[in-house]
Amino acid sequence: MPAPLDIHPRLLRSFIAVAEELHFGRAATRMFVAQQALSRDVRKLEDLLGLALFDRDTRHVELTADGRRLLPKARRIVDLHQSLVEDVEVRPFLVDLNSPGLTGPDLTADRLLAEARRAQPDVDVLARFHGGLTAGAQALLDRRLDVSFGRFAGLAPEVRRRLWHQLIRLEPMAVIVPRDHPLAGLRQVPVAALGPYQVDICAGSPATVEWADLGYRFLTDHGLRPAPPHAPAVGPQEFARYLARHGDPVLTTLGADEVPGAATRPLVDPVPLSPVSLVSRPNLRHPTLAALLAAAAQLGSVEGWLQRPAGSWLPAEDLELDPKAG
Repeated sequence: MPAPLDIHPRLLRSFIAVAEELHFGRAATRMFVAQQALSRDVRKLEDLLGLALFDRDTRHVELTADGRRLLPKARRIVDLHQSLVEDVEVRPFLVDLNSPGLTGPDLTADRLLAEARRAQPDVDVLARFHGGLTAGAQALLDRRLDVSFGRFAGLAPEVRRRLWHQLIRLEPMAVIVPRDHPLAGLRQVPVAALGPYQVDICAGSPATVEWADLGYRFLTDHGLRPAPPHAPAVGPQEFARYLARHGDPVLTTLGADEVPGAATRPLVDPVPLSPVSLVSRPNLRHPTLAALLAAAAQLGSVEGWLQRPAGSWLPAEDLELDPKAG
């Protein structure tokens, strides 16, 4: 009887990264390893299995038929291994708050994190800042994160299939404008009043593709124009400089503190809504996840987080994915 294969989970993780990126350099960056080490892991896995998993040359990388058959099995094995590790490992629970330095009395992720910490004072719960759900989802898949927040429908279908989510809130949308902008003089901004202006939907940020997609859908449905993409600003001071430099109304949601030199004005007629889901891995079992969900249910019930104003706007894709948002 032949000896069983001794395949380290690291080899399978390396294979999965290359299979998803179809590029050894990008996969190595994602895995935080040197490309040479990643290539060595893939070759070792191929040698152990006696299979060619990739067709590769200097210009392209493609999965072979054997590689395509292995990929879903490798994902299941890695998920099972991680679940086993999480059952016995004492480590911090990592929650993505998206944007560093962004504070306010009604920010969804911040409030839930505070409630979970109060409910579990002996658990080490740490905040992380990946910029947006697109980046947060990749960190979840790479197991560098436990929970993120954002618009789940804006993720690629193949990413959504590998994650779990629960819709927790419909956040009213707004615009941030410089204090000398004509729209700053309004208490509320009718959507039609955006007509003369380009609207910045942060299309230049690779971390927030799901948000930019929401912005494009909103602008398209209402005959509005997007501003050109710009390099993203990080933190409130940098964002204040960004806003002063470009001057376009920036699409946002309500709840954050005012940006220096700027005004946040809610959008009305109709009220556009941003769906916020709590997103994690399907196999994650942790008391902090339960505490976050319990806090979302309690706050949502008291404050009507999933109630839709009459005549509000949501993309059809989000309604199909989350019928309770209707």
